[in-house]
Amino acid sequence: MNQFDLLIKNGMVYTAVDSFEADIAVKDGKIIALGQNLGNAERVIDAEGMLVLPGGIDAHCHIEQESSTRIMTADDFYSGSVSAAFGGNTTFLPFAAQHRGQSLREVVDTARDRARTKSVIDYGLHLIISDPTEKVLEEELPALIKEGYTSFKVYMTYEMLKINDREMLDILALARKNGAMTMVHAENNEVITWITERLLTRGYHAPKFHAVSHAPIAESEASRRAIDLARLVDAPLLIVHVSEPEAARAILEARNNGLPIYGETCPQYLFLTAEDLNKNGMEGAKYCCSPPPRDKAAQEAIWLGLRNGTFQVFSSDHAPYRFDESGKFHAGANPSFKQIANGVPGLETRMPLLFSEGVLKGRLTLNEFVALTSTNAARIYGLHPRKGSLAIGSDADITIWDPKWGRTITQDMLHDNMDYTPYEGMEVTGWPRIVIIRGRVAVEEETLKLDRGAGEFLKRTPAKPGLEPLPSSPLSPLRNFGANLL
Repeated sequence: MNQFDLLIKNGMVYTAVDSFEADIAVKDGKIIALGQNLGNAERVIDAEGMLVLPGGIDAHCHIEQESSTRIMTADDFYSGSVSAAFGGNTTFLPFAAQHRGQSLREVVDTARDRARTKSVIDYGLHLIISDPTEKVLEEELPALIKEGYTSFKVYMTYEMLKINDREMLDILALARKNGAMTMVHAENNEVITWITERLLTRGYHAPKFHAVSHAPIAESEASRRAIDLARLVDAPLLIVHVSEPEAARAILEARNNGLPIYGETCPQYLFLTAEDLNKNGMEGAKYCCSPPPRDKAAQEAIWLGLRNGTFQVFSSDHAPYRFDESGKFHAGANPSFKQIANGVPGLETRMPLLFSEGVLKGRLTLNEFVALTSTNAARIYGLHPRKGSLAIGSDADITIWDPKWGRTITQDMLHDNMDYTPYEGMEVTGWPRIVIIRGRVAVEEETLKLDRGAGEFLKRTPAKPGLEPLPSSPLSPLRNFGANLL
């Protein structure tokens, strides 16, 4: 009689904090034993020469989501989740996006309906709050947090999404009271619009001027302001898709002062630059995202931030808009930079890019790679220890990684619903061979093994990330000032 459903043998196991040789035994979707000579199983996978890692968690991606201008992303929950799985991910956290005048509850119900019958990997939902009415703050949001939607994103830019500082304080205070995590897109909207108006009136319309309009100081100022607002009410805050050295320094300074501030960055800020937006014709539109890619010096600053504790999370910010009238050119064939849909794809390439350029080039350890791509997201967003860990009792979400598999990235090899990848032609080494979700093989031999709808919704617990640095600092007496007014 077989003792286990699945046994993974002869692999080298890496977690965020440890590495060891062990076999992993799985039963009923859970890891139930780690060790040697564990027994028999219905299925045995020989992982000789492979790395056995926790499944990736992409904590920031836009799937089957309408933008503020009502453009639908190219990927729905099926194509997006399939692409994520082929890239080594077993969980992702897309958004349920509220637009002005919408009920937050109805937005969540719509996103759940879209995901339920399509996603092949497990999923949770962040909320996007653009209309923090009294009903949203007093009724809908507290109830949704209790139901497992324990994180939400707010914008400091985009006319149809941005909230003001007072509204942000209301949301941060509510998050602190209910144990939720606030994520913020930190760019100063007034700075961006001021520069944009002057560029357009002077006839500067090309894609490259998108990067000019989103000046680094717009990001650094907004990041510092967001940190100060969170500090006022002693609320945790995560600044998403950081691209710029001064913003990174502000996060690290806050963390070194003992504040519960977290940072996220993305592949586009390590592998793209503003020069990509200056490609011939409208090719630069492929690289328009906000914040935009910067320069080589900024890339090095972001790499440093991955090593020195500035960034806890490495996400894709997958925002798939096709290179046609359904996406990038929704406003016409020759739009100004202001009219180009913002966002780049990257679900499937996130982990391979970071492994190849980070681990294999000595910038990151394997433990840091696991922390950045899986474990820290699980901890920050209320999924740990169920997700992000290879431990007894955790879900058997396992990626068997081939560290020597060399591939050249092309759009043809990817599984999203896009018609381009910004990383076309890049050579990487290291890619997942087998991806396992709750004990079931999802990807093997470059073939999908699970049906649509196989993924489960993840009800998340209130945030207890446990990733704060030193608790005492000169700012400590100020941390509770605003909290005492709640």
